Amino acid sequence: MNIDLFFQYIVAGVTYGAIYAVVAIGFNIIYNATGIINFAQGEFVMLGGMTAVTLHHFLPLYAAIIAAVVITTAVGGLIEILFIRWLRRPSVLRVIIITIGLSIIIREAAMHIWGEGVRALPYFTGTSVTSVRLGGVFISPQVLWVAGITALMVAALNIFFGHTLTGRQMRACSANQQAARLCGVNAGNMVTLSFMLSAAIGALGGCIVSPITYVQYDSGTPLAIKGFTVAILGGLGNSFAAVAAGLVLGILESFSIWVLPAAYKDVVSISVLLIILFLRPSGIFGSAETARLKEF
Repeated sequence: MNIDLFFQYIVAGVTYGAIYAVVAIGFNIIYNATGIINFAQGEFVMLGGMTAVTLHHFLPLYAAIIAAVVITTAVGGLIEILFIRWLRRPSVLRVIIITIGLSIIIREAAMHIWGEGVRALPYFTGTSVTSVRLGGVFISPQVLWVAGITALMVAALNIFFGHTLTGRQMRACSANQQAARLCGVNAGNMVTLSFMLSAAIGALGGCIVSPITYVQYDSGTPLAIKGFTVAILGGLGNSFAAVAAGLVLGILESFSIWVLPAAYKDVVSISVLLIILFLRPSGIFGSAETARLKEF
């Protein structure tokens, strides 16, 4: 393998790693507020992308993206109010099963609304053949958009959870909802906010990656699996670690094509997930508390 091809694989891995990190960040937001896992997170990514593509027929690109994020955010809040809020002290396993069921319902509804066709937004700058050349490596401008927006998401969420009252209240609800309520925190609203924020992040992620990966009604499920793998690999609740873990997984997948047929690329993420769950369920950067998922 020559050096230019090596770095081209790195660029491809970073691109897909950033995409997986966006999905993992959505998992982390809800986990930080509730301590549960939302397996419908991949569907938020799909909904954001599909809605933006539809709205782009009537609105300018950036207006369509904003509207898609708002609509998906509302869907996220509605899901929590209708299917999660009424539960009283549910087990984590019960909530996981509910979110898996919701994922299936959303996916089937999307198929009836949009059909089985593959769709994509236009590139934010340039076209599919436009690229920035660094030495012998070619980088699509959309890749820079994905990397930049992902970095901004992580920085903003770190500030939100670490330095704002609402963010700290959401983290308090994750640690102990009963204690948070005794301190005057409206735990129900914090959980709803976490679903809305997670849906917004997922929808924005779906919009920025749509020009690269395309989107269709069932594209959320594989993204959810890989996003969950990245969240576990980095340690649930840690957005910075999710980015690092996403880059690791993306680069591993990219180089796997060098030695394995492309059809086996998804095997890499599943293998990584199984290895991490067996050897270190708390993740590379996670605390021992995350290991409780192993009980399922």
